[in-house]
Amino acid sequence: MVSSRWEKGVLVLFLLLLPPLVSCFDSEKDFQDLMNSSKILVSSPTVDVEYHMGPVLTSAIEVYMIWYGRWDIAQQGIIKDFVESISATGNNKPSVQQWWTTVELYGDQTGANISASVHIAGEHQDNYSQGKSLTRLSIQQVIKSSLLENHGTLPVNAKGGVYMVFTADDVMMQDFCRAVCGFHYFTFPALVGYTLPYAWVGNSGQLCPQTCAYPFAVPTFMTSVLPLKSPNDNIGVDGMVSVIGHELAEIASNPLINAWYAGQNSIAPNEIADLCEGIYGPGAGGSYPGSILQDSAGASYNVNGVNGRHFLVQWLWNPSLKACSGSSTTK
Repeated sequence: MVSSRWEKGVLVLFLLLLPPLVSCFDSEKDFQDLMNSSKILVSSPTVDVEYHMGPVLTSAIEVYMIWYGRWDIAQQGIIKDFVESISATGNNKPSVQQWWTTVELYGDQTGANISASVHIAGEHQDNYSQGKSLTRLSIQQVIKSSLLENHGTLPVNAKGGVYMVFTADDVMMQDFCRAVCGFHYFTFPALVGYTLPYAWVGNSGQLCPQTCAYPFAVPTFMTSVLPLKSPNDNIGVDGMVSVIGHELAEIASNPLINAWYAGQNSIAPNEIADLCEGIYGPGAGGSYPGSILQDSAGASYNVNGVNGRHFLVQWLWNPSLKACSGSSTTK
């Protein structure tokens, strides 16, 4: 997501209010069998994700996390485990690593594909240097101040670096809760000194969980829809995880807004995660997230990660299938 299309996915998409009950599976084998028999969830011959000749992230992707505001270790742990799960093999299936293989299907004009290697390369703590009300420009100031050369802690990595700003639950961002839950772009050399791909994702737990942490919280007008139980017992952060996955997938495939997207509007392109917002499993549509797993405590998830973690992440557009696909529909 580059601009304001998240409202289409979280609010507009769910206005149809299709069946409110969620099919949950206690057995990962049963879920896997359903996923394997449901190769295409949403297919459209009219959707054409095109390559616009720009770069994609083919080198090892190094994620630099900027924690803006007040974060506790438990909150950070959920997010860090999700990012480290992207390249982790050996986790139970369906896994986060399987989910990322859809992103790896996209490549550049040299024939190189997006990297399978995604790891945390550094962290920086920012104690509200730009206050508690941010704009798209002030986010770039936050990134600038995080760099070593500006007395921060992070290196400049213009080759495979991705700078992710996570704002705490008491920080408002321009258009947050109304039009965006996260976005990605690149820094301006005139402001930061370099062109660096970056993303911002906010913790909506106190401000607007019904908008940005759906389906763990639901809008009041959706009276027939019950919220799902979040897998890591933190509605705001569990809601962030899917947005983080959304933005990482799009940064990797469209870091400078001139690579992979549908349509001709590069200002607000429809990228590979935008096309599948609100889709978490087979049969999804309207307010129904699809058939997903449920753990012994009743929490909902669709992928496994490191340290025994469970996560609920949206599906992505598969260029081979021309459809939204999940962690075990990427073959």
